[in-house]
Amino acid sequence: MKVNGTSMRSIWPIGDSAVGVVDQSLLPHRFETRELESAAAVEHAIRTMVVRGAPLIGVTGAYGLALALRSDASDTALAAAHAQLLAARPTAVNLRWALDRLRALIAALPAAQRAAAAWDEAGRIAEEDVQLNRSIGAHGAALMRTLHSRVRRPINVLTHCNTGWLAAVDHGTALAAIYAAHDEGIPLHVWVDETRPRNQGLLTAWELAAHGVPHTLIVDNAGGHLMQHGQVDMVIVGADRVSAQGDVANKIGTYLKALAAHDNKVPFYAAVPSPTIDWTITDGLTIAIEERAASEVLMVNGLDASGLPAVVRLMAGATAVANPAFDVTPARLVTGIVTERGVAEPARLIELFPEHRRAA
Repeated sequence: MKVNGTSMRSIWPIGDSAVGVVDQSLLPHRFETRELESAAAVEHAIRTMVVRGAPLIGVTGAYGLALALRSDASDTALAAAHAQLLAARPTAVNLRWALDRLRALIAALPAAQRAAAAWDEAGRIAEEDVQLNRSIGAHGAALMRTLHSRVRRPINVLTHCNTGWLAAVDHGTALAAIYAAHDEGIPLHVWVDETRPRNQGLLTAWELAAHGVPHTLIVDNAGGHLMQHGQVDMVIVGADRVSAQGDVANKIGTYLKALAAHDNKVPFYAAVPSPTIDWTITDGLTIAIEERAASEVLMVNGLDASGLPAVVRLMAGATAVANPAFDVTPARLVTGIVTERGVAEPARLIELFPEHRRAA
């Protein structure tokens, strides 16, 4: 995608000893990039959401493991780096998938060959992510084309959290479909909810504005109201993990959107690349839900009256805070899963990926 007219990705290699990333903790108020030169720096960037989004977390973790092997490629160091990075974000399965893929590749290699092989494999994972999400965009755009031909007016799409190129290497997941539809000339408008507590919807609005996609920012709880009044034609979200039966773990608040969509007969889709599908889990309610810091709820980043970045505390005192980062939408509320291989009803997801039938 483009930032101020310049094409870029959310992560890129710098030689063979560092990666550059967009510092998403500063957006949308400031655009800055960082260089990550060690596994510790990568772990910190993932844990503090300098980088975020399940596909991007997986790619970043892969580069982090490769960086760890630069200084020590022993089996002990490999296991320690794998565990350190995996613990950074437990819900997003892409991280485990990417780390396990690298470990399986290099485990049989001599120590002297491991770092270079891991670096090359991390690059392949990044390029694969771009292609997967481009295909997701095409399949999602086809859904929107069909919907537009039925309603014969600009379609209204509701999304939740950020699922654009910032959440992947490029293109994104749910937003990839919106970008592809917009570029194809399908008239559409996007309802962007703010997505508390980290206001990741602001990143979506920032992306859509840069791409010229019509959109409106709304508060999180406005979605159901809009659906009741016929102002939402479809909901499309991303996911941090999808179970084998099609349960969707995504940013907190997704379940409420799905309930409202179901009640108002609005189709609800999740757009995910295949590494986000956890074929080892059948019941989505068993997915570990990350509990994040109370500061995310109590503190808000924004701009002050002078237009300068500022942090505001919403509440003082000793009130307890709970901050579950994700919830699980059961498959019965999901119209379809949009993947790089096509769109499937949750119960038929395995038909798109028959190689996992035994594991499922």
